[in-house]
Amino acid sequence: MTVRALNEDSEFLTELQCSGTKLVVVDFTASWCGPCQRIAPIFEKLAAKYARAVFVKVDVDKCQNTAASQGVSAMPTFIFYRNKAKIDRLQGADPNALESKIQQYYGDDGDDEEGSGIPGHMDLSTFIQKGQCEALNESDDHPLAHALTNDERYLESDCDEQLILSFQFMQAVKLHSIKVKAPQGKGPKVLKLFINQPNALDFDSAAKNVAVQELELSPEDLDGRPVNLRFVKFQSVHNLYIFVLNNHEGGEVTRIDHISLIGSPVATMNMGDLKRVSGQKGEAHF
Repeated sequence: MTVRALNEDSEFLTELQCSGTKLVVVDFTASWCGPCQRIAPIFEKLAAKYARAVFVKVDVDKCQNTAASQGVSAMPTFIFYRNKAKIDRLQGADPNALESKIQQYYGDDGDDEEGSGIPGHMDLSTFIQKGQCEALNESDDHPLAHALTNDERYLESDCDEQLILSFQFMQAVKLHSIKVKAPQGKGPKVLKLFINQPNALDFDSAAKNVAVQELELSPEDLDGRPVNLRFVKFQSVHNLYIFVLNNHEGGEVTRIDHISLIGSPVATMNMGDLKRVSGQKGEAHF
């Protein structure tokens, strides 16, 4: 993958739109910036190494409106996007920190829209604030964090078969479907989904309150295939609670090997963001 150099403001939004759900890494740079020039060849090498991402360079003198709309005031600044949504930024010419950010959001092969199996949607794992996710009644040895990985670890309930899984997102997302991998006997059966809760959900509230959607998973659904949600109900989700009511064998232990949420971030870019900054054309505002 080569680095695409943008020289006009109009090219920026077009580039984000054409990139779909791929990770886009944008280097806001300037020809007079020494650190920018030093890290430029490293940026090129990273573009070749992480070929499924899109790497873009924006000259802040040629694209002043874009730089201003994205809050860029010092160079180099690297901003990371998915589906036109800004997900992170890094300021300064630190090669190790830059690659670390790319690795954080690059994801596995299954994180792009092809891997999700749903055109136009993706695995939303990079938008989940994993440090703020938890499961009520999780086993100490098998917490929710284990079900968010692709290794042999798993989530397991503790005192009984019920669980409440809470997911917090870095920004608003649209949820299209969920994928669950679990043993057919111990796997979850009935799920109640709640969104945008102002306070943490407990078991009493989850049992009594009306869910946005209730799902009954079949044994075949536990092989990781997408289970569609009522998409119109999940258009702007900031947090998601999943109440696992029971499992298929009716036992005391529910197990989830892996759970993934499929959808897309709510787009945050539009041409209105690219208004001309104050001042005369040709003036630098950095």
